[in-house]
Amino acid sequence: MSTENQSHQLVVFRLGGEHYALPIQQVQEIIRYSEPRSVASPADWLRGVISLRGRIVPVYDVASRIGVRTEISEQTKIVIAEVGTETAGVIVDSVEEVLTVTEDQISAAPTADASLIQAIIRIEGRLVALLTLDCLFPAATPEMPLAA
Repeated sequence: MSTENQSHQLVVFRLGGEHYALPIQQVQEIIRYSEPRSVASPADWLRGVISLRGRIVPVYDVASRIGVRTEISEQTKIVIAEVGTETAGVIVDSVEEVLTVTEDQISAAPTADASLIQAIIRIEGRLVALLTLDCLFPAATPEMPLAA
């Protein structure tokens, strides 16, 4: 069976003026930003934890992890994402859209750190980096495939 026409839905968001994405099946929900409670951690990009309906969820500052500068604003959101049995929040500047892309729009990222960037997506004249969640969350299970 050919994967040429297989499509994938992605949640596209901004970090420091650039577009990034996560597969929609890994995104549980998007919530308004609230300052996480600080916790001690060897990972300096762990911003803290929040309580989400009684569950403690770690919140990561992905921008600092990938070397992008951002500022908290009214548009800032926390994307609640899942990898395997792990749930975590990812701070983003803003959530832009949900897009459907096809295999021919997805390319390997030859010079990117493969542990951070899974692929580059070409969408209407712009490039969107597809993040790899398992490297962002140290306790996460192996990477989920794009297709559900």
